[in-house]
Order: sequence, then structure tokens, then C-alpha cells
Amino acid sequence: MLIPAEGNSQAAGANSAAAGPVAGIAASCGVDSESLLQVGELAKATGKTVRAIHLYEELGLLRAHERSKGRYRLFTEEALGRVRWITKLQSLGLSLSEIQALVREQEASGSAQFAATRLREVYRAKLLETQTKLAELRALEAELQDSLAYLDGCHTACASELPVHSCPSCERHAERAPELVAGVHLS
Repeated sequence: MLIPAEGNSQAAGANSAAAGPVAGIAASCGVDSESLLQVGELAKATGKTVRAIHLYEELGLLRAHERSKGRYRLFTEEALGRVRWITKLQSLGLSLSEIQALVREQEASGSAQFAATRLREVYRAKLLETQTKLAELRALEAELQDSLAYLDGCHTACASELPVHSCPSCERHAERAPELVAGVHLS
């Protein structure tokens, strides 16, 4: 927060004087000055760097609510949600320039219906990509489990005198070696 809750009387007086313009700005906009966050606090609360927050501002993805008398950027708590939204879109594979284009489209939308339709299109495409990736990951999970089961059998069935090149076609296993095991021995 901008202003410490407690302090000695001199510091409290200085803080009150410094907070005056901020409190006035915040009050005139219907925002409690105690809820305004400096850029470092926003970064810390969202797990981002100060540089990332500045970059989001430069790209028009985030706007400071106001600046303090000391020229610190001040953000409302809504900025927390915006940074988390940006982070989620990045996790879905959108680049910052794609997010920037999406924000511009939303801001330029003539109607809420058009804005929602465009957002729905983007989210549907990302849902399909996510579902496809999850299916790929489930298949890899199953193959890893099969490979580990196969290799666990090697621990008890294999004799130390067997050469490594015999692993993919080992007669001691009833099943064929999974690709994750067999592939390591192919050249």
C-alpha cells in the first residue's frame, strides 16, 4: 500500500501530507486510497516483475489509475485481475502482441455482443488446442507408465551379463518393449 498504517507522529504527518493528493484523487474517482497499489506491490501480488508490469502498460494492456505526488504509478485492485488475465492468456499460448490485438478489438467493438463473440471465438480455439494437448499428454502418460512397468521387469528379470543391445528384443519380457524403451537402443 502507499501509506503505512502506523508510524511515529512526524512520519504520520508526512505520510498524511503526501497522501493528501492521492486520497483526493482516489476519493474523486470513487476509489479508496488505501486500496491503491504501487507498481512493485502489484508485481509482487501477481508474481510478475516490475518490468513486466511496465511492459503491459507500454503495450496498452494495463493502465495505472493515477500517479502519486511522487510520480509513482498507482493501480486499483482491478489491475490484479487484469494481470492474472494476461498471465492466463499467456499460459494458453497467446503472445503479448496477440493479447494486445485482442484488447484493441475489445475496446474498438461497437457492441458488447460483438466483443463477446470475438472473445468466444478465441476461447473456443484455445479450448480445442487445450483438449488436444491434454489427449497427447494422456497418451504420453500411458506410455510412460507402460515403459516404467517394462523397466521394473528388467530390474528383476535381467541378468547383469546380458548386453545392452539385447534390451529391445529381450526374451525375458512377454511383451514388446514400448517405444520409449526401444527407441533408446535404435540408431
